[in-house]
Amino acid sequence: MSVWFVLPIIFLCALFLTAKLRSYALSHSLIDVPNDRSSHLIPTPRGGGVAIVVSFLLFLPFLSFENTLPWGHTVGFLGAGAGIAILGFLDDHGHIAARWRLLGHFSAACWAMYWVAGLPVLSIFGLHVDLGIFGYVVAALYLVWMLNLYNFMDGIDGIASIEAVTVCLGAALLYWIGGFYGLIWAPLLLAFAVFGFLYWNFPPARIFMGDAGSGFLGIILGIFSLEAASVQSDFFWAWLILLGVFIVDATVTLIRRLFRGEKVYEAHRSHAYQFASRQLGKHRPVSLAIGAINILWLLPLAFCVIAGYLDGIVALLIAYVPLIILAIKYKAGMSESR
Repeated sequence: MSVWFVLPIIFLCALFLTAKLRSYALSHSLIDVPNDRSSHLIPTPRGGGVAIVVSFLLFLPFLSFENTLPWGHTVGFLGAGAGIAILGFLDDHGHIAARWRLLGHFSAACWAMYWVAGLPVLSIFGLHVDLGIFGYVVAALYLVWMLNLYNFMDGIDGIASIEAVTVCLGAALLYWIGGFYGLIWAPLLLAFAVFGFLYWNFPPARIFMGDAGSGFLGIILGIFSLEAASVQSDFFWAWLILLGVFIVDATVTLIRRLFRGEKVYEAHRSHAYQFASRQLGKHRPVSLAIGAINILWLLPLAFCVIAGYLDGIVALLIAYVPLIILAIKYKAGMSESR
């Protein structure tokens, strides 16, 4: 009962902190000014994602005090999440060379794997696959890709917030259905923290998330998936399905830009969701459509995996094929001139 009581508090904390961060950004000229690679037209304060970070990490230890989250997991989330948020905050306020950012990303991934979980034994077409030591390498690459792709996908109003809320609530529902009640609370805390920020970030956004918030969400969601997979391997496929829109758009865009010989670390506007928002002339329908896809398409497929109706890989393919078609339809990774 006491954990339920925390949820509205964390929402109000994020809501209040975002308002304060917006005032701080305005008074210190921390503004995203539109340029030829932006998806917005109005100068907008940035860095509001810090409210999500502070609200989530501040209340997370409460779960350990209530014996619903192991203290080791709390230490893993705190260290990895805070490290990535600080790195993103510094990058928001200046510039950190890519090699140092990447070193920080892998350091956070290793910290998370030490305290929470690496890549578990996975069930693939009924076979149990254990990658051993190599599994930790795969898990580290996965976490680093997750935090970077989330940063890439935070390009229009509300999109990263709506993704985080719907995915976390969907995962919590799957945990409840499967009887894994101990896993429910951390995603719920994160969802309510993002809800508080979303009030200010909903299209048209009054403040942007910034690298501190987007990178933090990416690595925390990635850790959630490894944590759940260590309890039951099918949850790993369920999380990959729930995160399908972001994973597919970011990955298809990256691959097509690589084939064109572009510098993939440079800013661009060639994600499918960015083409879609320009085609519609608005951010709101695209962000809401992604939320609807998560709830109406991806969540039922993830449920089929947890309930044993579909093999994880089969469900993943069923989920991703239409998303890949959509990404190609909306020119993911293509030059804007086309």
